[in-house]
Amino acid sequence: ASFTANVSGNIVSLSWMTATEVNSSHFEIQRSVDGIGFEQIGNVSGHGTTSEVQYYSFEDKDLSEGKYFYRLKQVDFNGAFEFSDVVDVVVASPHEFKLEQNYPNPFNPSTTINFSVPKNEFVNLKVYDLMGNEVTMLLNEQKSAGTYSIEFNASGLASGTYFYKLQIGSNFDIKKMILIK
Repeated sequence: ASFTANVSGNIVSLSWMTATEVNSSHFEIQRSVDGIGFEQIGNVSGHGTTSEVQYYSFEDKDLSEGKYFYRLKQVDFNGAFEFSDVVDVVVASPHEFKLEQNYPNPFNPSTTINFSVPKNEFVNLKVYDLMGNEVTMLLNEQKSAGTYSIEFNASGLASGTYFYKLQIGSNFDIKKMILIK
């Protein structure tokens, strides 16, 4: 009944729904960079035979900058198949270094930290207590340009104020977060 694609950073979220299904085995998610040659990137099980509306979703993660085309191949139990319409999206790299405020804040026991990397760089993300002591290292690796999310679980820490510092190359930013248990 519908098939849509939405971009958030370097993640494409695909959503579709069916009004009815007859002998529906599965959906193959297919991606292309030119709109002609498609490759399978995932599989989602169908609901067999149903007259109820069904909702489906799939995420294509860690994509590089560029234009992408997607389609669904709905496959029946007997091997018969049908293709959806093609949808396309553009994944753009962020143009600046950015560290966002964690959410939720205050939090208990976990929170999400989002940041953007403008080019292929070494990324370091650490959490510190009020005294400036390193509590944990969340990330210490090479990352390509894109937008990222990291979940921080502080279940082993005491309630209080903490700081998180993102360093990318010579750039850094620090934000405050509050853990309330």
